[in-house]
Amino acid sequence: MKIALVSDAWLPQVNGVVRTLQNTRDELIAMGHEVTVIGPDRFRTVPCPSYPEIRLSVWAGRKVASILSAGQFDAIHVATEGPLGLATRRWCQRNGRAFTTSYHTRFPEYVRLRAPIPLTASYAWLRRFHGAASRTLVRTATQRDEMKQRGFSNLAIWPGGVDTSLFRPYEKDYLNLPRPISLYLGRVAPEKNIEAFLKLDIPGTKVVVGDGPSRTELEKRYPNTQFLGYRHGEELARTLSAADVFVFPSRTDTLGLVMLEAMACGVPVAAFPVPGPQDVVIDGATGSLDENLEQAVFKALALDPEACIDYANDFTWRRCTERFVQFLTPTEAILESTAQQA
Repeated sequence: MKIALVSDAWLPQVNGVVRTLQNTRDELIAMGHEVTVIGPDRFRTVPCPSYPEIRLSVWAGRKVASILSAGQFDAIHVATEGPLGLATRRWCQRNGRAFTTSYHTRFPEYVRLRAPIPLTASYAWLRRFHGAASRTLVRTATQRDEMKQRGFSNLAIWPGGVDTSLFRPYEKDYLNLPRPISLYLGRVAPEKNIEAFLKLDIPGTKVVVGDGPSRTELEKRYPNTQFLGYRHGEELARTLSAADVFVFPSRTDTLGLVMLEAMACGVPVAAFPVPGPQDVVIDGATGSLDENLEQAVFKALALDPEACIDYANDFTWRRCTERFVQFLTPTEAILESTAQQA
């Protein structure tokens, strides 16, 4: 099958969405499919306001249309609601082609942190965007139920996966820091609620892996925290594996792929009892969920790393990608239904 994956989030960006799509592409190819990624690397881009690491494609409509017209794709999947996603949606509608979408981040909540835009307005726009798709893939059952309550339809669950050949237990001495080591991995941005972690009065060392618009300010305010910046590949896995507890302070993530990666490394998770953590953490076994994040850290430190590893091993990228393929819709579906009605 010839598949087009369209995403405004792509390499060299470093985040959970990019890792998900990159691993999905690799698994699709390994399964014998032909995959074309239509990402911002193909276009002229400008930095996203307040988040310059994210590049937004400009004047992309004509080139997107050319790629889609020439590609003769069997299935088209739109992963993001940015300029490339909008251009693809427009082309599919104009040409009577079916497509699927996925919803990875709580876009309205993230926008609300940066601008006084009501959640109702943002969600209305998102309902319109995804309403044109034959199916919208979401990360968890909790997210599906929440979106149903907000008026979304044609929802299906596409869970995350873990590369267990990379994310696995390594030596704990990779980080030579006072223990216990409490580690956060992800974007260093307001929506991640990182200060809830940095403010904790806990022993040992706090470590932040990743980068983002809030890093400079937070480094100044929390000089005792180790900010390591980006880590990639085995270096990332070894850094993560060296921690004693993984702290996930976000209240707005739809899944939090990094929690599964931490568990695969034998590191239990401390998080708030909110959607995302509630969907992937077994409280009292692979992590601790508590409104008191400090208590969650102490409880998680007492858990068995082997339980975390066993649980994460069920989330393989092959299984995740096979589910993705099941939900794809042939591009001719709308044309066929239109012909039948005629």
